[in-house]
Amino acid sequence: MSQTRVIVVGGGLAGISAALTLADAGVTVTLLERRPHLGGLTTSIERDGFSFDNGQHVFLGCCSAYRDLLKRLGVSDKVYLQPRLDVPVLAPGGQRGSIRRSNLPAPFHLAASLARYRLLSVRERLGLLRPVLALSRMKLGDPALDDINFGDWLRQHGQTPRAIARLWNLIIQPTLNVSADHASLALAAQVFQVGFLRDAGGADMGWSTVPLAELHGEYGARALDASGVITHLNTAAHSITRVSDNSFAVDGDEENWSADAVIVATSARVAGTLGVVGPDVATELGTSPIVNIQFVFDRKVTDLVMAACVDSPIEFVFDRSDASGAHDGQCLVISLSAADAYIATGSSELLPLFLGALGDVFPLAREAQVLSAVVTREAAATFRAGPGVESLRTSITNPEPGVFVAGAWCDTGWPATMEGAVRSGCQAASQVLSLFSGSSSKGPLNRESVKS
Repeated sequence: MSQTRVIVVGGGLAGISAALTLADAGVTVTLLERRPHLGGLTTSIERDGFSFDNGQHVFLGCCSAYRDLLKRLGVSDKVYLQPRLDVPVLAPGGQRGSIRRSNLPAPFHLAASLARYRLLSVRERLGLLRPVLALSRMKLGDPALDDINFGDWLRQHGQTPRAIARLWNLIIQPTLNVSADHASLALAAQVFQVGFLRDAGGADMGWSTVPLAELHGEYGARALDASGVITHLNTAAHSITRVSDNSFAVDGDEENWSADAVIVATSARVAGTLGVVGPDVATELGTSPIVNIQFVFDRKVTDLVMAACVDSPIEFVFDRSDASGAHDGQCLVISLSAADAYIATGSSELLPLFLGALGDVFPLAREAQVLSAVVTREAAATFRAGPGVESLRTSITNPEPGVFVAGAWCDTGWPATMEGAVRSGCQAASQVLSLFSGSSSKGPLNRESVKS
């Protein structure tokens, strides 16, 4: 394998995972990243002397591939994983519930918590059993599930609007980046089965305790360099062409590279411009935005490290004081998934709206001074996980032998999460290794140039 040369286009989690997997197998790898940093959409910005992530990225206990990547980067000690799922759920006026697992095996580990979930009526709590049982019996990968709207399915299974808003959306919205009324049942079933119904620790929540630019960017760069991967930042690939000796020519801004195989670990839009997927794939997949609003206060306004909110514009709020550098006060980050209603709204409107909403659930915030307030937006944070989307997701194996694609938008069976991105990169690397381990012949191309 040492003579095999592979170009990885894209330095997000998919590209980093692919490059490290190949390098560990003895492949010569060159990684091209058009941004000045690694980590893709998981990065950070500096403002007012504080560090703010561009999104509150969370992983779950079931995210085995992502957790393996953390170990590979040597940063397992720089993330926090709940020892047991515990999500306080707050409502304005002091009403409060929680979603907390017990030490019972799945699927009984959440039964006591849901039975005591005071934000739903007793009848609504009892009514949860029917859809939970139905979800547990579904066959993941059944294409028929992808045609069904999850919100409609919930209503057909006796769920009230309040139950959907106060429970189901707390899970679906942050994991699929769409509300239940816009979600594919296929992906919703995957979330509940893998995260909540198979293993008691599957939904335990974790997040970085350092800026994401450090966790994925800096430590990713160190791991790649130590593995012998040649990394070029600020370098975009413009075309990928099969040449006469059956290798590939990858043309960049000011330099060209030759490779035996190429992994395009970019967004669907960029993959389309390179010609490795159809030009309409990105449009067909659609996009769903995420908005995050960070407030740094001059004092501590809550002892909670995180919480979900209902009957409030706030969806989730996290204490990011240590990661941001707000050691003398408190940094709270409001995470808004499926943020279509806010993506085009100016900061001058969002900041007072959400500062007031914080005061409704944390009254001490009304007395605190705001030292810094920043809004970050990702208009195309994920593909739109609506009915029919699974049939649009691209296979890791490209029709062009020797060219593979990776990214959370690819057909991994997972939503557009960090776990999905890492899995796609590992799968693409595995395909490359299989290609060269069995035969030296790469086979003919279906067309002369991937991108001429």
